[in-house]
Amino acid sequence: MLEIKKLSAGIKNKKIIDNINLKVKKGEFHVIMGKNGTGKSTLGNILTGKKNYIIHGGEIKFKGENIIDLTPEERACRGMFMSFQYPVSIPGVNSMHFIRTAVNSIRKYQNKEEIEPADFIKKFKENLALMDLDDDFAKRGVNDGFSGGEKKRFEIIQMLMLNPDLVILDETDSGLDIDALKIVANGINNFRTKDKSFILITHYHRIVQYLSPDYVHIMLNGTIVKSGKEQLAIDLEEKGYDWLKK
Repeated sequence: MLEIKKLSAGIKNKKIIDNINLKVKKGEFHVIMGKNGTGKSTLGNILTGKKNYIIHGGEIKFKGENIIDLTPEERACRGMFMSFQYPVSIPGVNSMHFIRTAVNSIRKYQNKEEIEPADFIKKFKENLALMDLDDDFAKRGVNDGFSGGEKKRFEIIQMLMLNPDLVILDETDSGLDIDALKIVANGINNFRTKDKSFILITHYHRIVQYLSPDYVHIMLNGTIVKSGKEQLAIDLEEKGYDWLKK
């Protein structure tokens, strides 16, 4: 699904990502953990094509194709999705119409017919219920007046409706209480199949325990320094980062 080879990148006068190698197969769930400022979110932004990053070297292959020169829109239409750490509010843009436009844009790119309005509304309301949000959210502006937890749940609804092949979750658990955390984890687990792949960026084991990932990776100073199973996330929470530096 995704193969990163010797990727180095950053912004002007500063290298942030340093020689990253990572392979994510179909159906796999990977977790990336690390201290603030170590490059986790930068990696997610680069994978999805955010502007103003400079690629110093390496490759990003998505479904076998080098995508470094593709726009964020092209990557999204090919099946890549990222939920944001800080979702933006867009007053005046209806939430349901926003997602329907995005869904139909992707379907058009893939030479598919637009989804029927009745089918879309039915599925949208089912996903609202799954994420414990009432039907009024269909009438509200995108993230307008939403609480932090509601914004994160609405990100998962977008994932469910857009049906991507590769999902990148950037600190989806930040700012969630325990009930909202379980709801978000349930939404993610409902979307998991043998054909969907995930990268979760997080600081904490608390969401990881609900998701049973295949691999956990630790980033320090812009590179992956250790990889393992879920126990690695538990060790990190108990010991901190000093043992990895040694």
